[in-house]
Amino acid sequence: MSAGNHSFVTEFIIVGFPGLQPEFYGLASTVLFLVYFCTAVGNVIILVLFATDRDLHKPMYFVILHLVVSDVLFSTTTLPKIIARYWFQAGAISFTGCFVQMYLVHYFGTVNSYILFIMALDRYVSICFPLRYPMIIKNSTIHILSATAWIVAKAGPLMMVIRAYPLPYCDSNKITQCYCDHIAITTLACTDRAPYSFPAFIFAMLALLGPLAFIIFSYCSIIVAVLQIASTQGRLKTLSTCSGQLIIIALYYLPRCFIYLSSNIGIRFSTDLRIVIIMLYSLLPPLINPLIYSFKTKHIKQSLMKIFKRSTAPQ
Repeated sequence: MSAGNHSFVTEFIIVGFPGLQPEFYGLASTVLFLVYFCTAVGNVIILVLFATDRDLHKPMYFVILHLVVSDVLFSTTTLPKIIARYWFQAGAISFTGCFVQMYLVHYFGTVNSYILFIMALDRYVSICFPLRYPMIIKNSTIHILSATAWIVAKAGPLMMVIRAYPLPYCDSNKITQCYCDHIAITTLACTDRAPYSFPAFIFAMLALLGPLAFIIFSYCSIIVAVLQIASTQGRLKTLSTCSGQLIIIALYYLPRCFIYLSSNIGIRFSTDLRIVIIMLYSLLPPLINPLIYSFKTKHIKQSLMKIFKRSTAPQ
């Protein structure tokens, strides 16, 4: 369809939580601002540690670096607009701006999925093939894999935007969501959504389930390898190196798969509950990942302690 078909809608209005009463707008914006502030501070600290401590310039930490960058960019793409909507009642976003945000939301989400795949690959080789790890996983290997993830992730979201942008948007312009995403936008189109939603669903499942399948395989292999370790202490030490990553992976994949599947197989629940779940899986990982890195990753913890001791030592 031609671009003129959407001329009835020149901007979209981000509604956020439709059931939220106006007297709670200030509280909602404050909470969202604190989440964004803490996310930015936590991830920037990790970036500063990486920039100042050469001991962190190792394959596993380069993977974490890419995840940190993706988390910060995702939060910056989604949160400022919904904060403005509740803080200043500025929920309007231009037609083109909404599609740009949609592209970035799905792009950074896809990048995260691929980076988690690389993280699982690193742990798989490290534990299942420890003697060959230095030969297989090098800094250059991680750079190539990560660059590939950032490049390949562009294709799916770009396809979704190209197909959704020309649709006729001639009725409501209110997006019942906290940011522009494919489902929220295409639901407003004055045409049959099925030909556009199904390919997007297939892409989402490939971007999620493809890496997730390898992640499940890798951690099953890791569990088998750990059970072959003779000492109990050795088993616990090996498992502890994976526990933080397992938490990150579970927070990212489980709620996303639930939302995508429920949207396409007919499971119904309230709009507000659905948005709460989406916001939790969108905001929680970037918020708590720095804490997981700090407490579950040995060298990052040591680097933080060195800075803390240096700052508190008497002059």
